[in-house]
Amino acid sequence: MKPYRWYFFIGMFCLALSSVFFMLFPAVAGEMANAAAGKSKYPFTLGEYGVFFLILLILQSLLSYGRSVAMAFVSEKGVAQVRKDLYKSMITQPYSFFESNKVGELSSRITGDVEQLQTVFSVTLAEFLRQIITLIVGVAILAYVTPKLSLIMLATFPVIVISAIFFGKYIRKLSKQRQVEVASSNSMAEESLYAFHVVKAFTNELFEIKRYNGILDRVVDVSIKFAKIKGLFFVFLITVLFGGIFFILWQGAMLVQSGQMTIGDLFSFIIYTGIIGGAIASLGTFYTQLAGALGATDRILEIMDSEPEIHPDKQAEAESAWLKGDIVFENVSFTYPSRPDVEVLKDISLRIGQGQKIALVGSSGAGKSTIVSLLMRFHEVGNGAIKIGGADVRGYDIFQYRKNFATVPQDVILFGGTIRENIAYGQPGADDAAILEAARKANALEFINKLNDGLDTIVGDRGIRLSGGQKQRIAIARAILKDPGILILDEATSSLDAESESLVQEALNTLMEGRTSIIIAHRLATIVDVDCIFVINDGKVIESGTHAELMSNQNGWYRYLAGMQFSQSKLSLQLSEN
Repeated sequence: MKPYRWYFFIGMFCLALSSVFFMLFPAVAGEMANAAAGKSKYPFTLGEYGVFFLILLILQSLLSYGRSVAMAFVSEKGVAQVRKDLYKSMITQPYSFFESNKVGELSSRITGDVEQLQTVFSVTLAEFLRQIITLIVGVAILAYVTPKLSLIMLATFPVIVISAIFFGKYIRKLSKQRQVEVASSNSMAEESLYAFHVVKAFTNELFEIKRYNGILDRVVDVSIKFAKIKGLFFVFLITVLFGGIFFILWQGAMLVQSGQMTIGDLFSFIIYTGIIGGAIASLGTFYTQLAGALGATDRILEIMDSEPEIHPDKQAEAESAWLKGDIVFENVSFTYPSRPDVEVLKDISLRIGQGQKIALVGSSGAGKSTIVSLLMRFHEVGNGAIKIGGADVRGYDIFQYRKNFATVPQDVILFGGTIRENIAYGQPGADDAAILEAARKANALEFINKLNDGLDTIVGDRGIRLSGGQKQRIAIARAILKDPGILILDEATSSLDAESESLVQEALNTLMEGRTSIIIAHRLATIVDVDCIFVINDGKVIESGTHAELMSNQNGWYRYLAGMQFSQSKLSLQLSEN
């Protein structure tokens, strides 16, 4: 909020002044009543009091407008900045952050929690301060006009303030708990809606409804507890407040009867008492809202105070990292922080020559993806080192370092915009000529030209409107446009039919030309022409060599895997022919 502090101060000044002017209305109204009865303290006529009323009303209106505009500027600009900073903090967190936090919970923080802050800055905070000013000015006027009655009123303040502090702490705790439960419900709903095809395929609609209802029931339980505490607080306020007001009014009536107070002063006192009573009751409401917003603030600050892996503001000063040379793993061992008892990689050493095409093969869980993850520095090496061109990769700025990589995964993630936007993601700002050339090299131009909107075709959420082969070719075009030095292919053709696989494989061959390419493969038929194959088993490299070299080892693990796959392929071919 700091950049907008002057707007805030202007808004608060207008608020304070308008509140003071507002508090003059009851005094003027009382003196009008005294003037009508011929007992006014001041030498003004009823007409002059009317003009004074009109001036106060105009000033009050102008100040209220100024306050509204200034505070709207603060709340809209300031909260937008909070959202920007929060999103920047999220998106620059390390890979492990997204492994331990659900997307639904994160989106809840950037929407629900920030909305609470916006409500506080646009409405609650201003009204809270208004009521405090109203309270102070009202009590000061009453202390001047009717000191005896004001002392009785002031006796109730300490009790209300102490109870507000006590209730506020508990309300803040419940508010934070409620936000956590709401975030869980959002996360669960998002997961099931994203994976709707799985839900439908397994006929788990009833299960998901029951699961979602269970989470919402917990939200309701916490919310009801939250409402009960607020209700108790308000009951207490009303009991003390209105009991005190009734007693004070009774005392005022006694003073008028004895001639110690004029009827106009009692009239003003009654109005002031009502305003002050409303201010005290409103303070309770606004205080609980502020306490609730503090719970949301805690959740926001948890992320904003986290150390990011990338500092966008410092990238202009960062030294570019153009990686050249062989990739070398030297005695690398690694354990995931979430599974410290399981060693995923065990003293791995391997060398990938610059410009080579190599493949990583092995059973699921052997450590293939972990090798790639460490190379891209999604996680940092535990023991050992990874070097490129003789330099330890940890010495590079991580943002500049990753500019050298592009990936084509098995499960392609496309954004919900157009084909043009998804291809251009490889090089934001690329012109249409470059995008079309990348699409042509990826064998994607043919199907794009058949679409009514061409490059402007909306792909739908996560690319749902495109087939698997089409999504793969869009991903390849994206990688071609980036023109990386090192390419990662993770089972890029494993889920495609024969025709799509042929087109995608041809596009991949184009993409791999002149680049260091690392292929994670289960289907060995796609890697027979690579320069070197590393066989990974139980976190270790147990074999390496070309396809021919590995097949010549009668007792080798690769030959065993290849024999199984090729036998299955022959069997499938025979069955299709029959």
